[in-house]
Amino acid sequence: MKFTRTLVTCALPYANGPVHIGHLAGVYVPADIYVRYLRLRGEDVLYICGSDEHGVPITIKAKQRGCTPQDVVDEYNKIIKESFSGLGINFDIYSRTTSKVHSELASEFFRKLYDEGKFVTKESEQYYDEEAKTFLADRYIIGTCPKCGNPEAYGDQCEKCGSTLSPEELIDPRSALSGSAPVKKKTKHWYLPLNEYEPWLREWILEQHKEWKTNVYGQCKSWLDGGLQPRAVSRDLDWGIPLPIEGGEGKVLYVWFDAPIGYISNTKELLPESWEKWWKDSSTRLVHFIGKDNIVFHCIVFPSMCKGHGEYILPDNVPSNEFLNLEGRKLSTSKNWAVWLHEYLRDFPGQEDALRYVLCANAPETKDNDFTWKDFQARCNSELVAVFGNFVNRAVVLAGKYFGGKVPGNLKPAPVDAEAIAEIGPCREALEKYLSTFHFREALKEAMNIARIGNKYISDAEPWKVFKTDPERTASILYTCLQISASLAVAFEPFTPFAAEKLRRMLRVGIDAGFDHRLGEGSPTENFYSEGDGRALHTGIKPAEDIVLRWDMIGSGDILPEGHELGEAELLFRKIEDSEIDAQVARLEATAAAQAAAAEEKAREEALKKVEPAKEEVSFDDFSRMDIRSATVLEAERVPKTDKLLKLRISTGLDERTIVSGIAEYYSPEDMVGKKICILANLAPRTIRGIESRGMILMAKQGDGSLKLVAPSDAADGSTIG
Repeated sequence: MKFTRTLVTCALPYANGPVHIGHLAGVYVPADIYVRYLRLRGEDVLYICGSDEHGVPITIKAKQRGCTPQDVVDEYNKIIKESFSGLGINFDIYSRTTSKVHSELASEFFRKLYDEGKFVTKESEQYYDEEAKTFLADRYIIGTCPKCGNPEAYGDQCEKCGSTLSPEELIDPRSALSGSAPVKKKTKHWYLPLNEYEPWLREWILEQHKEWKTNVYGQCKSWLDGGLQPRAVSRDLDWGIPLPIEGGEGKVLYVWFDAPIGYISNTKELLPESWEKWWKDSSTRLVHFIGKDNIVFHCIVFPSMCKGHGEYILPDNVPSNEFLNLEGRKLSTSKNWAVWLHEYLRDFPGQEDALRYVLCANAPETKDNDFTWKDFQARCNSELVAVFGNFVNRAVVLAGKYFGGKVPGNLKPAPVDAEAIAEIGPCREALEKYLSTFHFREALKEAMNIARIGNKYISDAEPWKVFKTDPERTASILYTCLQISASLAVAFEPFTPFAAEKLRRMLRVGIDAGFDHRLGEGSPTENFYSEGDGRALHTGIKPAEDIVLRWDMIGSGDILPEGHELGEAELLFRKIEDSEIDAQVARLEATAAAQAAAAEEKAREEALKKVEPAKEEVSFDDFSRMDIRSATVLEAERVPKTDKLLKLRISTGLDERTIVSGIAEYYSPEDMVGKKICILANLAPRTIRGIESRGMILMAKQGDGSLKLVAPSDAADGSTIG
């Protein structure tokens, strides 16, 4: 089908924390590359995102902080939005699901399905936390996994073995809110009967969209083959969009019904007069960029919602990456095992492109990949600095040195010049192929190949040597280098927009940016990137220079005319120093150490809670024969050649005697002198290591096997205990 416009959405980041490199590699960097590419091709594109601001995790964080849920989402909406902008990711709109426009549209969406009988109702028993006075979402029920024994499995999944679970399967379930055991309580909810949409979904996905990425298509097929079940669209919460129906009091729209409607409401907020052409016109191509954990919602749930509604278009593609790990471990926001975007921007000022480049070069497109700080440094220094940056710097600096900062004439061309330019054509074709099919890692390699062509060409041609004997030949060499530089200014715009803007400033050229919907309706060719736009701001102002770069110029050998004045040379990239990397590695090591210590402490606490089973019953007569008395330790010393034994001289009130006790692992002789203790005074004497021991000290054996004194603090020696 021929599309006239493209609507690109990015998964709405959850506003209970900042974004990290996993989010960027999986969703936002690929989407931004794609949008920039389409705009460079002159296509009409709308770029939509915003914060997902409802759901249980936000209410939990608010309770922990002693503030309102609105306070939480306000804080993180600002952090996330500014972080994206700092990395050059500027959506046409970045709104939020707490907006008035969204609340009204989501309510209307639900109401239409409700009025048309598209929901089913069910009364069921669900886990309820009596202490927190709330029903518990599956993720907030914790217990022991029935399949691997992990005591920290969630009600929907065990992260240790990867099994999908239900809360009912957990052994000894407990609430993540209060720690108490939840109870079952009846509640009524509305469900979207996905099972009724299953035949249509099979046809639409499995037959009509075989071109979808393997991981997306495969996960959809797995869900469909497993059989779809009705899915709740309401929740018992007080934070969210209230159900707009009678009988829905105390209930809100389930966040996964509410959130994807945010794509529509954000579009309406941006373009109140023309939003419908983006969502109700079949000539609009809809592309969702998401992480793999959101595939089911964007490929099955949301399309079923739209199909049931009947007025909205369906996604043409849903490119999704796999997960990015960090230094060999799974990223974890709760354990702070992450590289947070706002912290990266603070710690690496001016290195926005370095992160964009590495996350694309190492993108988890077909399988989970690993981000390491050493690899980040190596790629930046050996590729961005040593290849791309080195080539451009040499070309512009030498043009300034030998030809007064102007593009020299092509005075003495040679076949090698045309050969170098000709090599760029196939790179551009490959770029287009890979970018249009969402293979961004391969596309980046092709862009870097153009830089490698230039770097090899200038190194082989050696204009700094040739100038001494043949200035005219040098002119042609640098003329060719500057044409390649102009191609790079276009080819790298999607990947490294800050460097591309610097390069355009050095070449004193603009670039056709495509239409920016933030400026209002108009011609797609009226807006340009110009000086200062490296942060992806569409200025809407045509640059003073007459030369405006376009995508189709990549590989052209005559972009910059003879005599065109160049700007000042500046470094495109800065080398990443060892000290910067060491600081990041040290932070992660500290995080890992803190996690290990916390895990050890938690394990110790859990071990202490363990109670040995009760022993066989004894009669009162058996118990009354035991003579348990209080005593005081007078002297203490280690038993030679042993690690566990202490020799104690004690006062029982009746006499002084010696007891040998195996407590040296837990108490030193100095600890014991003067201590009040309890002893079994009528235990038959026993010789231990040649020492007669008369009695036994009473100790409490804890869950982890450690021993603790049971001591009467103020009883006189010889007092009987029983």
